[in-house]
Amino acid sequence: MNQGRIIVICAPSGTGKSTLIERLKKDHPELIWSVSCTTRPMRAGEVHGKDYFFIAKEEFEKQISENMFIEWARVHSNYYGTSRQFIDEGLKTGKKMLFDLDVQGADAIKNLYGESGQVIFIEPPSVVELERRLRARGTDKDEVILERIANAKSELLRKHHYNYLVMNDDVDRAYTQLKSIIEEILR
Repeated sequence: MNQGRIIVICAPSGTGKSTLIERLKKDHPELIWSVSCTTRPMRAGEVHGKDYFFIAKEEFEKQISENMFIEWARVHSNYYGTSRQFIDEGLKTGKKMLFDLDVQGADAIKNLYGESGQVIFIEPPSVVELERRLRARGTDKDEVILERIANAKSELLRKHHYNYLVMNDDVDRAYTQLKSIIEEILR
């Protein structure tokens, strides 16, 4: 049986990562989407079990204590985590799994799974453009946007620590590059 693969898309909030991932999922239906757990509130249009498993903070903390996450982090005042069982079973059965993780999650995958985990970092053309995109979404208060900008600046310092780097200055160009990288990983 083929060895499973872990493909991680990592990017600061507002970089366009979700747009790129949605296109990728349509073009590569063989990729198994990892649904993470979070304590953040559900946004309009999101679906429990499809976008995230939305759980209460107390339940998330219980699962942390039971070592049920391969990685978890507190990001933007909320918890996010990835199921250990999902990854281990996927690798054993040869699945090609796609993840949307922050830098802490990407680091945990690389540390635990080595070259079975390939990380693609998506960067914005600039921090100024990133802030413009975050404000244009209209989903966050000013203090949350400022927190996301501060986090993005530190995440961008790490962009060369991963397997691949894609700049999302033009969504079509970025997607073409991302798709090419994915196809290389899947070969």
